[in-house]
Amino acid sequence: MTTEEATEEAAAETEEAPAPELVYGSTQEWLTEWLLPTYRRYISPNGSQSTWCPSWWMHAEAVIRLEALWRAWEYLRLDGQTGSSVWWKDHADYHLATLLDPQGPFHGCTSAGHGELHEQFPVNPAPAGFFPDVRVEPTSASSDQRKKDDSDE
Repeated sequence: MTTEEATEEAAAETEEAPAPELVYGSTQEWLTEWLLPTYRRYISPNGSQSTWCPSWWMHAEAVIRLEALWRAWEYLRLDGQTGSSVWWKDHADYHLATLLDPQGPFHGCTSAGHGELHEQFPVNPAPAGFFPDVRVEPTSASSDQRKKDDSDE
């Protein structure tokens, strides 16, 4: 078998392999059916030690972190060797400690109800051009300049 044939065969196998099915269809389903029944901690009534918000979905940071936890769980569950340990150590321990921290995204919330949402940090816009949009395709003028620079070498 030539290298080209092996490459084509490997590409065909990759294309044919279906993506593994998700166990849970959403972050909420995974949270309520797997994470919360599994991960049990003391939640202080006044939020002084650890906090949780029953309306967790109202906190953008919490939604993003829990979505990331669910997606990582779905991926790492397929690794029968160390996937579970990696998920707990590298994902769950980190994000859940942040979520439950008294100064975290649920600050002001209690297990009985939703507190006030945090205010966004104040921000002053950076000077124009300080952070150029890297998604922008180079203009034909800059492309022409690059060709000229390349030919000068």
